[in-house]
This record gives sequence, C-alpha cells and structure tokens, in this order.
Amino acid sequence: MTETERWLLPEGIDELLPEQAEQIEFLRRSILKLYQRWGYRYVMTPMLEHLDSLLVGTGNDLAQSTFKLTDEMTGRLLGVRADITPQVSRIDAHRLQQEGPSRLCYAGPVLLTRPRELGGSRNPIQIGAELYGHGGIESDIEVVELMLSSLKRADLSVNSLDLGHVGIFRELIKQFNINQSLEAKLFDALQRKAKSDIQELLPAESANCQEMFVALIELNGEEEVFEQAKTRLAHANQSVFDAIQELDDIYQGLKKRCPEVAVHFDLAELRGYQYHTGLVFAAYVPGYWQAIAQGGRYNEVGRVFGRARSATGYSMDLRAVCELLPPYQSSTTNIFAPAEDDPELEEKIHALRDAGESVIRELPGQIGDAESYNCNRVLVKQNNQWQIKNRE
Repeated sequence: MTETERWLLPEGIDELLPEQAEQIEFLRRSILKLYQRWGYRYVMTPMLEHLDSLLVGTGNDLAQSTFKLTDEMTGRLLGVRADITPQVSRIDAHRLQQEGPSRLCYAGPVLLTRPRELGGSRNPIQIGAELYGHGGIESDIEVVELMLSSLKRADLSVNSLDLGHVGIFRELIKQFNINQSLEAKLFDALQRKAKSDIQELLPAESANCQEMFVALIELNGEEEVFEQAKTRLAHANQSVFDAIQELDDIYQGLKKRCPEVAVHFDLAELRGYQYHTGLVFAAYVPGYWQAIAQGGRYNEVGRVFGRARSATGYSMDLRAVCELLPPYQSSTTNIFAPAEDDPELEEKIHALRDAGESVIRELPGQIGDAESYNCNRVLVKQNNQWQIKNRE
C-alpha cells in the first residue's frame, strides 16, 4: 500500500468533516426531540449481534446487505447491523413486555455490503420511529404524519407521498394458489412494471388471474385508483377489497391531518414485501430521485422473538437528508481567550463555559488568530478585569 493509498477509505464508506457532522448532529437532536414530544422513547441498539438473532424473520434482502464475521471468543457467526428496525422489534417483544401500545425511536449508523442506490453510501445514519401493539389504521396514520413532520423539521418539502398495500398482492397469490417460485417471479415482474412478463408467467386460460395481476401495474395515480380497482379487480376475493378499503381509509385519515400533501397510489408497490404485511409508504422530495423516507406495517416480525405484536414504523437516512440542505452555518459564536497565565483569566473562562459560552483558548506560539477560529469576541483585560469585547 502506497502512502497515498493509506488515506483512502473503502468504496461507499465516507467520513464527516466538522460542518457535515455538526449539521447531522443538530438535525438528529432536533428530530429526536420531535419524537419525544409525540411520546416516542429513545433506545440504543448494538452495532454487532449474533447473526441468527440479527436476521431472523427479515428475509433475504437484509441478509445480503449484512457484513458477517466470526466471534473470536465463541466461534459464532456475528453480523454488523444493516437495519435497526428488527433490533427495536426485539426490544419491544422481548425486553419491554408492554401490553398496550409502545412508541420507540432510534438513531445510529448502519453498515451495508452494497449501497442501496448507485453511488450511495454504505454507512448511512438511520433514524426512525416504530409504534407497536396497535393494529388499527390510526397507528399507520400517526406514523405517516410523524414522518412528514420529521421532514418538515428538516426544512424539506414533500412533493409526493406514495401509498401502497402489500396485502392486495398477497391475497391474490392466495386466491389463485400460486406457488412460491411463481410468486417470486411475479413479484419481480411487478417491480419492473413488465406487463408482457406477467402475461407469459400466467397462462391465458387463467384469464381472470392474468388480468388482475396486469391491472396491479396500471392501477396507479390519484384517488380515482380506488374506483378503477373495483372494476379491474372485480373477480378478486373479499380479502383483496378489504385491503383496498383499508388503504382508502388511511388516505381519508391523512387528508384530514395533512391536507397539503399530494398523495400518489400504486397498487403494485411492494416495498419491503418480505416483511411488510399491510400499508407501505414513501416520501419524495425535490432534488432526490429515490424515496427520502419510507416505512410500512409489519405485524409478523415480533413473532420470531416469541411475542407477536402489531407494528408500524418508518426510517430515513440523515446523511441523505443533509445532502439536500443548504451548507450548514453554525449558530455558535466563540470567544477567543489569550494565552496568558493569569488565575483571574482562568476563573473567567470557566465561568463563561459554565454559562454556555464557547471559549477557545490561544496556545503559545500558535498560528491563527480569533478570526481564524470563528471568534467574534475576545477576552481583554481592562481596568484589571477580564472583559468580553467584539473582535475588531
């Protein structure tokens, strides 16, 4: 390795310089404060866990994103967390043992084997909130509203809120007794909006089946989707219509609480299909081509921890959020103290710091003055007293 290469980080892994780190930390504290005001309690989860505990019930997507290593103490396989949500689910199911609804939130770095999008980070900083123990649409509405409030707190304007419901696809799979192999192929075709592939996968003699899965691709847009679905999915079982009605009810609730947000529906949206069980949602903002925040309902995750609990939640990457914001300007103004050995100066510096001021002390022979360190004030001795003066 050359001297130059020693400074290089692995591809997709980056570090934060002071301005970036301060901006992310400021935003992290601000959003966590918002969560607290909604009644969400903060939890901290470990970066490293036994792999079988970390991945249980989460599906192949997360398994492929997780770095794996061997524990030198036990020989067991460990994993570095690629998503904090399953860890928080375990806390609710196994550690808290709360009977009623519980609201939990978190913030911390995760590590991915591959970035989620081309050129993206492999060490995002995930922040999110989860609501456990309530299966009604009211908790879905609350979490979506909280997500939108978080983005507003970050001064981001949501230009589209996308809503879907994985239950529609799941119930059609059950209705036509589609096996696991074909289900995976249909899932892939739906994500690619590949109408011809669906028609090839489903034989022509199953006309109703073929037509309805094709319809899922085309049932997207504004609220007229609900009326169109009644016709296009007319031969579906009642459970399919129950899922569609649930999606409509959630939308009606959101209209009352967030009337300013434009909502888009996509009945082929199967984000997080391997663990989501109902509503899925994503927020889009100008200047970012992927969802800036996303989530959904995932009622079955807690079951693998020995206690099935209804659950809904969302998360977003603070790094991605901050990339969309103007350059950070710290509101902190510093005071510059001279490099003098004076007990009264020592006392003054301690008193100012205890009062919440930032005091930077000059070091003997240093290069750089008060201006270099963003100090708009200086400590000077006048009439035998140390006083704060504006920098000249």
